[in-house]
Parts: sequence; C-alpha cells; structure tokens
Amino acid sequence: MQPRVRVEELAGPRLRQRVVVRGIVQGVGFRPFVYRQARALGLVGWVVNTGDGVTLEAEGTEAALSVLLDALRSEPPPNAVIDEIHVERMCTTAEDAFHVRRSSANTAIATSVPPDFATCAQCLKELFDPADRRFRYPFTSCAHCGPRFSLIERLPYERSRTSMAHFALCTECRAEYEDPGDRRFHAETTACPACGPHLSLWDAAGRPMRARDAALDEAVSALREGRIVAVKGLGGFHLVVDACNERAVERLRERKQRPRKPFAIMFDTLESIAACCDVGVGEAALLEGPQAPIVLVKRRAEPALERPIAAAVAPDNPWLGVMLPFTPLHHLLLTALEGPVVATSGNVSDEPLVFDERDALGRLAGLADLFLLHDRPILRPIDDSVVRFVAGKAMMLRRARGYAPTRIAHADVRGGVLALGGHLKATVATTLGNDIVLSQHLGTLDTPESRAGYERAIDDLKRLHAAELRLLACDMHPDYYSTHHAERTRSRVVRVQHHVAHVSACVPS
Repeated sequence: MQPRVRVEELAGPRLRQRVVVRGIVQGVGFRPFVYRQARALGLVGWVVNTGDGVTLEAEGTEAALSVLLDALRSEPPPNAVIDEIHVERMCTTAEDAFHVRRSSANTAIATSVPPDFATCAQCLKELFDPADRRFRYPFTSCAHCGPRFSLIERLPYERSRTSMAHFALCTECRAEYEDPGDRRFHAETTACPACGPHLSLWDAAGRPMRARDAALDEAVSALREGRIVAVKGLGGFHLVVDACNERAVERLRERKQRPRKPFAIMFDTLESIAACCDVGVGEAALLEGPQAPIVLVKRRAEPALERPIAAAVAPDNPWLGVMLPFTPLHHLLLTALEGPVVATSGNVSDEPLVFDERDALGRLAGLADLFLLHDRPILRPIDDSVVRFVAGKAMMLRRARGYAPTRIAHADVRGGVLALGGHLKATVATTLGNDIVLSQHLGTLDTPESRAGYERAIDDLKRLHAAELRLLACDMHPDYYSTHHAERTRSRVVRVQHHVAHVSACVPS
C-alpha cells in the first residue's frame, strides 16, 4: 500500500531518524518495503539488514517520517513479525536519495531467522503461465515466499550467506533484483531456468537418468505405476507414493518398517481435501497459509473422491494428516498426477530426516525405487510441521517447517542458556537477549544418526545466533542422550525433573 500523505506536508524543516526494527524482518521483503515507502514519501537515507534486524535512517519532514513509522507498525509485509521498533533522532546529512545497503558480516546477531514459506499466489500464477519465463520452473520464489531457514548459512540474511550463493543471477533476474518496483527486489532466493537450480532423476543405484522437465515427467510416470520416489524438497526428502494405490502404500510400509503409524497425505487442492475430510475454517486457513503444515482432520463418512484413499495410509484411524503443496516442485507433481500422494519423511523409522542426495543413496537404499533430486544444497534438515485444532484453537504437535525457528519473548529470561530437551521428540532452545529461540523438531535420540543430527542442530543453533553460553539445562534422567551431552561439556549444568519440565511448559509466562 502506498503512503497516504498530502503534497504540502512534504515541505518544511528536515529531520533525520534512525529506526531499528526487531523481529522476523529478514527474508520477508522488509527492506524493499521500506525502500518503496521511503521513496514514495520523498525521504532520503538507507536501509540495511543487521544483527539486530533491520536498521534504517530516513530524512525528511516530520509528517513524512511519521507516515513511514505508521506504515512500519501497521502495514508491514505479510510474513513479517515485528517485536520492537526503536526510534532515535539523528543529525541531518547531505544525502539526496534513499537506497538499500549491503549488510556487514561482522555484527552481533540478535535478530530472528526467518522460517521457510510456502509458494505465494503470484509465484504460483507464474508457474502455470505458459507465457511466463518461469513456466514450470520448480524453484521459483520471490521476496515473500520460498526457502529461508533451510538454506541460510549465517546472518544477516543476504544471498551470499545462503546456499544460493553459487547460482549467479542472469541478466533478467539481476534486473528484477535491482528494480524497486519488482516483488523480487532484493529477493535473495530468486532464480530462473537460465541461472538457478535444476532437477535430475537418479535410479536406485545413483545413476542419472533424466534432467530438468524430463526428470519430473519420468517421476510422475513412476508414481502412476505404483513405484516409490524419494523427492528432495525444501528441507529434506519425502518418500512419495500414490495414496490411492493399496499395494504401493503397503510396500512403503514394509520398506520403511512402519507397520501402523499413519502416513501424511498431500492433496493438490483444498477442494480435494474437503471431498475426503471435514475441513473447518481454521484448518483451511492453516493449510493455505504461508506455513502450510500437515493438519489433522476427521475423515468424511462418505468421501467424494473418484479413487478412495488406500486403507494402508492410516489403518483404522478416523483422522488423516493432510497438507497442500508448499513448493513449486510439489505443485507441479500434484498437478500432473491429479490425485493425492503419501508424502512421508524420507528416513527409516526413528532415524533423522535425510537431506543430502549422496547420503540418501545409502540411507534410503531399498526404500526408494527412484530419486528426484535438485542441486540446491539444503543446509539444515527440517521436517513438516503437524497441527491439530482442539477446542477451536490450533495446537502444535510438531514444530518444524514454516514455524521453526521460533522466537518467544519472555521478560524473565537471562541470556546464555541452552536447554537440551528430552530423549523423545527432542528439541533444543537457547536464549537470545530476553527471548527464547526454539529449534525445529529433531526426533528421537535412539540411533547414531539421530544423535549426530542432534549434535549438529545444537552447534548450528549456537553458531547461527552467536550464542555465548553460561548454563546448560538438561533432563534429570541419567540415561537420556541429551543428559549425556550435557555431562560431556565444561559448562555449568542444571538438571530438571522431566515431569516438572512438562508442567512448567504449560504455565502461562
């Protein structure tokens, strides 16, 4: 929305303000938003990503500066979450324009890492427009959508600090990236078929079979034939199979060693889900929102699908875990298949999510018939979030893609604490200023692979947030792997009784 200010209000004495905005303000199109607002108001100055969040200096009339601040508070980009805005008066300068500055790598980190966002409506429109240069491109994104947490190497958030760094922008993408009027203005994950990542299809032995569109087409054919395809997505692999093919789903259960636990299903549209399940307003909003989690919904007594969901998907269970496509690749797959698929985590039961293609060839050997891959590195694995509505409110059952990392404001928190979680469904957390930063779901710590992933997540959390620890909190149980980790450190350790921790987590802050 353009600022509303009368022309006569732009005249008058010039003032300059420095504004620091804290919260989820990186990777959500915040700098382009500030730039456009400032330019429309005739302000001069600059905006930059910093360790604090976003910092800007704006110079102009008091009326124009007031309109800018109102816009920051009331009309930020859709996925931005503002925790705090600090304003300071500065001396005026001789600047004559407003611009976006490159951030400095040498800065203390106190900002939130943006989560991964589902494909926005505008990118989706381009994806299926034959006249668009990104038609059927599986990695289209913009300043408002796409991978963030799964590919950030370090903060502040810039393309050079992500796994997109080695994909040099082509002339057309560079022009969009530098155009203030384009929604890809400073969109760090932007790419196109000429300069971005691409698909490939490998057989079970790791031999390349097809590339680009042909890889996608062959994977679709394989799924129609009842084969299991390991698909490298946003934060790791899914094992994908036709959800209406009973034998194929049973084969997946046998290979994954998961006899009865329900599988998640990905549908092509909300209407398809509603034909199979009872979907309320709240569930629909979650499914179509930028987080796009798995949502638990009740099955319909008489589903209206042309092909019924295989009984082996969720044996004797009145609930289904459903989701919608959340990346362009998943949209292309589901549109081509014209039916739902099982999209379950790419791992053997109780092992961590596989997120690297070379690792996948070993750990998913015998599970997948084919591997649909891409060459954009995933820097940290992140599973699908799971949400259920209880008494009209969304209850988080697994906090992961779209929600993690989660920053929780807590006035009583002191910095320098790392909480190591339990042994089952592990999660770790650290303090950052007066806030708590909660990691993604890490799984159960029974296997060497899951323990290695747990250790990697702890190191990653500390590095990404530049955490300086003075205290570790762990479970009192002597046999938990998280407890063993605490005992191996030289930090001060506080042990918390397991059920006391559960009760404390339920107490309002």
